[in-house]
Amino acid sequence: MSKIEVDTIDKQSGSTLTLGGSGTAVTLASGATQTGFGRTGTVDWNTTPKTATFTAVSGDGFFANTSGGAFNMNLPAGSAGAIVSVADYAETFDSNNLTIVPNGSDKIGSLNENATLDVKGQSVTFIFVDSTQGWINTMDSTSNVRGAPPFICASVSGSGNAITTSGNCKIATFTGPGTFTVNSAAGSAANNVVSYVVVAGGAGGGTGSNVGGQIGGGGGGAGGYREAKSPVTPYTASPLDGYPSAPNRITVSATGFPITVGGGGAGGAQPGPFSAGFPGVVGGNSTFSSITSAGGGKGAAGGPGPNGVGGNGGSGGGAGATNAAGGTGNTPPVSPAQGKNGGCGSNDAGGGGGGATANASSSSPNNGGDGGAGATSSINATPTARAGGGGGGAPTDKGDGGTGGGGAGRESSNGPGSAGTVNTGGGGGGAISSSNCVPTAGGAGGSGIVIIRYKFQ
Repeated sequence: MSKIEVDTIDKQSGSTLTLGGSGTAVTLASGATQTGFGRTGTVDWNTTPKTATFTAVSGDGFFANTSGGAFNMNLPAGSAGAIVSVADYAETFDSNNLTIVPNGSDKIGSLNENATLDVKGQSVTFIFVDSTQGWINTMDSTSNVRGAPPFICASVSGSGNAITTSGNCKIATFTGPGTFTVNSAAGSAANNVVSYVVVAGGAGGGTGSNVGGQIGGGGGGAGGYREAKSPVTPYTASPLDGYPSAPNRITVSATGFPITVGGGGAGGAQPGPFSAGFPGVVGGNSTFSSITSAGGGKGAAGGPGPNGVGGNGGSGGGAGATNAAGGTGNTPPVSPAQGKNGGCGSNDAGGGGGGATANASSSSPNNGGDGGAGATSSINATPTARAGGGGGGAPTDKGDGGTGGGGAGRESSNGPGSAGTVNTGGGGGGAISSSNCVPTAGGAGGSGIVIIRYKFQ
């Protein structure tokens, strides 16, 4: 039998044995145990996580890992002063609950019923008081304190989509549909505010007409252009930076964000000889989180009638001839405006399609209107113009496409209007009938793009 050395005993009086003196720590040797010292409202934590139903032991704390499915923690038979704690190991109590089951007729908070832990990151401590109240929860933490990296960690999916690096920033570029997945958010709230450019698809240009003479189709409107530059991701933004307005800011969390990239609208179809033209097709919308950029407004057909009016959209489409009106940009309206208006038509030439930052010019006799200018941003580390409007078709002098991927219109010759540049949201060029009296097709609009820039180190 082990004995207590005399010099470790501070005082013995009757049946009371005092160990250690003031300022002296009493330490149990390795492998030794103690009984009868009582508890101080704390538990000894078992650091091997539980993954299935188990029975708790008084005096112990447990980590419950419910990531594989919900299960139970059975409480031991209650006795005054018994104490048990449990904590959410994998932050999964909200999806896979932990059920606390009392022993026999014991109670939890005065009721002989199970209790359910269903809050992410929850931890609780139960103490058995008496037969009236049974186990009472004395501590309940739902603050879910977890370590977090200082920066965003993200990935992308979808064919052709990629992440590149520029200094301390990552640039996620979507040229087609996919998902921007934030695998872990930043511990700093400021670093979770990302920069973005969202450009919709440009519209197709209108077909020329050869009814009552050669008449040019209008240029397609550029896709809507929206941008916000976060202060933590420095670069040169376009004049359309919407960050100062809170609704334009995107704060990401650890989840997936589906991305839509709008396709370019088809150009107006080619009809037979001595036929009226067809309008182009509107561009498709592009989306990221709460941000939607509207597809460009269709370029009008050459000739009279409702088809000669430019379509509304992110930027407005150019009108056909007969002095028709161009389409209205920034439809639906957002601030800053996502695009400008299309140009009016003249007797024989089409107006240009609106661009992100400038209205298109109207046509004049024999001369097509130029497409409106797009917006230039360095979000992808290189100054790049996007969302230029398409030029109008004309008998003599075609309209030029706007900077930022707008397609040029067509002069009197065989061939369609020029297409908008892929992944710029540029509008397609308007067309005009050929010398053999066959109207030619309008140019297709360019597809859109979504770019997300965030700080990673």
